[in-house]
Amino acid sequence: MLLDRHARPDLATVIDGVRICKVDQAAGPESSMSGTVLAVIAQGGKRLALGDRFYDYGAGQYLVASVDVPVTGHAMDAAPGVPALGFGMTLEPAVIAELLPAGPGDVPQSPGTARLGIAVSDAPDELLDAVVRLLRLLDRPRDRKTLAPLYKREILWRLMTGEQGDVVRQLGVADSSLTHVRRAVRWIRENYTQPFRVEEVAQLSGMSVSAFHRNFQAVTAMSPIQFQKNIRLQAARLLLTNRPNDITGIGQRVGYHSPSQFSREYRRQFGVPPSVDAARLRGGAGPAGAALP
Repeated sequence: MLLDRHARPDLATVIDGVRICKVDQAAGPESSMSGTVLAVIAQGGKRLALGDRFYDYGAGQYLVASVDVPVTGHAMDAAPGVPALGFGMTLEPAVIAELLPAGPGDVPQSPGTARLGIAVSDAPDELLDAVVRLLRLLDRPRDRKTLAPLYKREILWRLMTGEQGDVVRQLGVADSSLTHVRRAVRWIRENYTQPFRVEEVAQLSGMSVSAFHRNFQAVTAMSPIQFQKNIRLQAARLLLTNRPNDITGIGQRVGYHSPSQFSREYRRQFGVPPSVDAARLRGGAGPAGAALP
């Protein structure tokens, strides 16, 4: 199978923005950032958790993540000889903006409340056909430079005109509620070690405090403070892979002034205290690089 042959440990491919995921056996849930992506399952299945919401998707289905949010995911129905296989493609707001319909009223400029940042649908044949044609370019280097951008645009068009089109189209609208939330998400990610006032982030994102709370919760399924906590803990876990004996220092580095609070919240997030997880990571079972595709 094409996906199987081109799968790499780092998920990357020679086509910019295209990833292939291969999982040989079912494993425990791993936390990561979703990225702003389209994910299509070719074989097996995946379960993803965002806040208190769960998403299952399998062969012939696709998932859209319109905001880079902290998620927990694991492959299902994977076994030696029958791996779970998936395709992923980064969603590019600039290209989506170019593809937006020209007619007035086709895309709401300021919808009242943004939709949840993750959605699952059955993949129509037209979308799957475009994905397959893009993947075939992995074996056709002469055609790749010319045709890959065209096939990627077609995939975006199929998404924009499909069941999750409302969410995807908002990625290309400069003043949409989703764009404002994405601005806040980016700021929190870049400043996750620092305490912040929600009022300040609301102002930075261009929304009133009430609209910010409503839209942030709608898109990420968590509050801004919960979002920051997830980012901190995921950063701490990544640091533990390189510095497993510096648990207190890592807690402080990601913004925790209380070692006991860091240990308590880490255990709540990952199921074990950081000391136990550090020993596991030291044994080579590092955190997954990405929960998607």
